[in-house]
Amino acid sequence: MENKIIVGNIKMNMKFGEIANYLNQFKNIKNKNLVICPSYIYIPYFLKHNFSVGSQDVCSFEDGGYTGEISANQLASMGVKYTIVGHSERRIKLGETDIEINKKIKCALNSKLKVILCIGETLEEFRLLKKEIVLKRQIRDALFDIEDLSNVIIAYEPIWSIGTNKVPNNENLFNTITYIKELIKDLYRQDIKVIYGGSINEKNILKFKEIENLDGYLIGSLSVNPTQFIEIIEKMS
Repeated sequence: MENKIIVGNIKMNMKFGEIANYLNQFKNIKNKNLVICPSYIYIPYFLKHNFSVGSQDVCSFEDGGYTGEISANQLASMGVKYTIVGHSERRIKLGETDIEINKKIKCALNSKLKVILCIGETLEEFRLLKKEIVLKRQIRDALFDIEDLSNVIIAYEPIWSIGTNKVPNNENLFNTITYIKELIKDLYRQDIKVIYGGSINEKNILKFKEIENLDGYLIGSLSVNPTQFIEIIEKMS
C-alpha cells in the first residue's frame, strides 16, 4: 500500500446481521494503514481484526451529562485509533460549526486519537474560484489554538464530488493538495498528510495513485461493499 492510508467510512449503513459476513471477508487483510470506521455500536466487532479502527465522529466534550454522545476518552479506552471530524454531511445536514469541530479535534488529540479532518468546497464555491479561500478558512478555524499537528490528517473532500461520480482531474487535485500542504507549512511550520475523498471506486483508484503528493484515500459509501473495497485495497498494494 506504499504507506498510503486508506480510510473506509461506512457511514450509517449495515444492520447487525450483516457485520459477520462483512468482517469475514477482511480476515486475510493485515495492514495498519487501513482504517475502517463503522457505526459506534459495531466498533467492538471491528477491533478484533488486523486493521485500525476509527470512529465517524466524536463528542466535543470530554465527559459528563451529554446523553447519547460518545467521548474521545471512551473511544481511546476501547482501542480506537482514529476519528473522522468535520465531515461535510455533518456540517450540512446536522449544522456542525467550525467552532464545534475545533472543540472535537482538541478532545480527540487530548485522548491521543488521530484526527481525520474533512474539508472541502461546494460546487458553487468551486465555480466562483473560492476553493482556496474556503479551504483556508476551514483549516484555520478547525485548527485554532492547536500547536501540534502530528496526529492530524486532512481529508480533502470536495462536496461537489461526494456520491456524484465526478472527481477533480489529476492536475487540479495535485495543485489543491500542494496548496493545503504549503498552507499548513506557512501557518504552523509543520508537515501534514493529506488524503482525498469523493467518488473513489475500484475503476478510478489507479488514476489517483498517479498523484505523487497524495498520502491516501477516504472511501465513503463504496466501503460498505467488501468486494469493491478490498479490490481498491489490493490495487494499492
